[in-house]
Amino acid sequence: MLGVEAAKRYFGEKIFNQIFTYLKNDPVNNLDRLYEIANRAPLLQDHKEKARKIKEGIDNNPAVKQYVEKIFNSVDENVQQHLLVNFFINASVVGIPRQRKLSDELGFNIPYTILIDPTSNCNLRCVGCWAGEYEKHQELELEELDRLVSEAKELGIYFIVMSGGEPLMWPHLFELCERHKDVAFMLYTNGTLIDEEKAQKMRKLGNITPAISLEGGRETTDQRRGRGVFDKVMKAMDHLRQNGVVFGFSITITSKNWQEAFSDEFINLMIEKGCLYGWSFHYIPVGSNPDFSLMISPEQRAYLVNRVIDIRQNKPLQIADFRNDGSLTQGCIAGGRRYFHINASGEVEPCAFVHFAIDNIKGKPLKEILDNPLFKAYQKRQPFSHNLLRPCPIIDTPEALREIVEESRAYPSHEGADNILYNSNAARLDKIAEAWRNEADKKWEEVSGKEEKEIAKKEAVKN
Repeated sequence: MLGVEAAKRYFGEKIFNQIFTYLKNDPVNNLDRLYEIANRAPLLQDHKEKARKIKEGIDNNPAVKQYVEKIFNSVDENVQQHLLVNFFINASVVGIPRQRKLSDELGFNIPYTILIDPTSNCNLRCVGCWAGEYEKHQELELEELDRLVSEAKELGIYFIVMSGGEPLMWPHLFELCERHKDVAFMLYTNGTLIDEEKAQKMRKLGNITPAISLEGGRETTDQRRGRGVFDKVMKAMDHLRQNGVVFGFSITITSKNWQEAFSDEFINLMIEKGCLYGWSFHYIPVGSNPDFSLMISPEQRAYLVNRVIDIRQNKPLQIADFRNDGSLTQGCIAGGRRYFHINASGEVEPCAFVHFAIDNIKGKPLKEILDNPLFKAYQKRQPFSHNLLRPCPIIDTPEALREIVEESRAYPSHEGADNILYNSNAARLDKIAEAWRNEADKKWEEVSGKEEKEIAKKEAVKN
């Protein structure tokens, strides 16, 4: 089913046409009408709650209002009708209830999304790449991924993320997106291959959003990624913005760039270039030549908790912080809970950073893949801590990862992947986790206390 047609069937053509008319013609000033329609639509209660929060944010926060206006003023109409409809309607409003229903019926969890590496090939050689130890020149077949995405849709999964390697080096990328016009595809890409022709192709397809990797400004990015990469990324962003394609940035936070990456200067540059979202990943010592000195300190990580909240509240940009957003996701989302990773050889891993597997997608139905011992070992321990600022089993609760691997008998998916489990590396991770626990407990009390006060304040206003 195609995105717009699916939305019409779900909401009813009359309601959908009303929604789309208001979205197309001054959505911010039609907010009350849109909110009224949302409350009449067949939405889950948590979706209605999110709609309420969005309305509240627009009503009370100029930055949120500016962000929503930016989406509808800068995004091409074809992209709105495909990517945004696929993401908000197919993947969320339609997909999530189906995932929950089938999870209950089948007896194993259906995730929200799948992260796939269609190829391990890359045109860059970034220092410390998390995927740097995978075997080179691995590639998945188009028909294999076509089958996988078709089976995913049957389970209610309409959001597919691709990484690598460099996904734009996979020769079948646009064909796969064309075959599945009802799916939203996000690409983690280095951006250097995005020229005017590719940007036009993304606009025409309408269901692709690139998340472009940076390390900060020109000097910091080129130091890790190679001379001239930053300028190529800036040109790529210009091509995407001019074609009305939704795109964002992705950044690995290290002890060297944590201030620069969250500075007003860098964030304002990303907004100016046209980014609508950003992904923040704290450096984890896996992959090519892991360097523990690049991990951020507990104090730096604690600072970022508040800094990300500040950006969300005061900038027309949304940032997801992959390590510090546990309170939003109720802990770790990996291990098939809300997502899992398939590398370029087809091996099924719990997470892009947890390089262990017991299964391969080649010739195997997705339903069987999801019902595997490695995922079960993961899910029965989630969340890994009551303190949701400690969501990760690699750097926050490494003893949990050791238990999971032993219990499920998972094997390392590349040579040296199991080094994080043993000897000096394991001892270092235990020490890092303990240091963060002490800081995180103080920060969690502060953050959760604020949330409780906000709830109490809202209840007092109601009464």
